[in-house]
Amino acid sequence: MDYKNYLQQLLYLAVEKGASDLHIVADHPPVLRINRKLMSLSKDKKTSALDTKELCYALMSEAQIEKLSTEREIDFSYDFQGVGRFRVNIYYQSGTLAAALRSVQKKIKSIEELNLPTILYRFTKAMQGFVLITGPASHGKSTTMAAVIDDINKNRACNIITIEDPVEYIFENDKAIISQRELGSDTLSFSKALKSTFREDPDVIMVGEMRDPETIATAITAAETGHLVFATLHTNSASQTINRIVDAFSGEQQNQIRAQLSSSLLGIVSQRLIPSIDDGRVVPACEVLFNTQAVSNIIRENKVYELPLVIETSSDLGMVSLNRSLAEMVRKKMVSLESALNYSPNAKELKKIILQ
Repeated sequence: MDYKNYLQQLLYLAVEKGASDLHIVADHPPVLRINRKLMSLSKDKKTSALDTKELCYALMSEAQIEKLSTEREIDFSYDFQGVGRFRVNIYYQSGTLAAALRSVQKKIKSIEELNLPTILYRFTKAMQGFVLITGPASHGKSTTMAAVIDDINKNRACNIITIEDPVEYIFENDKAIISQRELGSDTLSFSKALKSTFREDPDVIMVGEMRDPETIATAITAAETGHLVFATLHTNSASQTINRIVDAFSGEQQNQIRAQLSSSLLGIVSQRLIPSIDDGRVVPACEVLFNTQAVSNIIRENKVYELPLVIETSSDLGMVSLNRSLAEMVRKKMVSLESALNYSPNAKELKKIILQ
């Protein structure tokens, strides 16, 4: 088999069908994820362990193959002949290689094009502070982050530094200058790269993911010292995000982190991708929290359980609860009631809001 040619066929097919993911696993035909549903390429025979290995190797350089052999898994980005870009994870399972390729659109869409709340432009106009884009895996956090960063790029003369694993969207310098640093090839760790930014004269810093207390602490400090910092977390709500950050630290450090977070936080966006009624595509539902005096006091005094009520009763300040976002999408016939209820944190409350 000509593995490079077969790989190209699979990647072309993924791009052509608008698949979000391509999975290659031994003993199974290749699988595409289209509109959040898995679709086996049944016309293709099952890939053997050897086939899977050769397809994975066709994606990698010699250095990457060596790293995979040592670490047993590897993340990297792959640009497919200018046709498409993929975030790749290759790993071992049951003693054989497997690959998951996430398609990354080359064009960075705007906040409006993504159907995101336009209130998010408030973050792009800020000069300093800490903004968190959160949600479950595969729910569009990187895409939202790219839209926000690119809006700053197009409208402000500033220095933007991103730290990513791997680099997904490629920004083209506009009014801003952008340095994109990839874990592994450009830096050895998020925390080291983040500390290094203090000597690189940044105005805006984007951290692909906060994986450890050192990275979180440095990101908060960067926001405190006059930078606009964006980061992502795999959490399901604003309140869970605050708890996750605080719980990353030992007991004696938690009060200090609460105090720093209460003063440096600008806001939190927590999003879900919901199947649309029209064509099976997905649209984002967002919870949006802005830091006010009330929110700051809640964080500092460790009363995070009060945040959902504050968000629900602060729509005049631009805040949006997830249920309000879902209800609006149902009213506009963007998503079905059934889908909205499936993603709601409180289905009973959602029904009441829709009937209002």
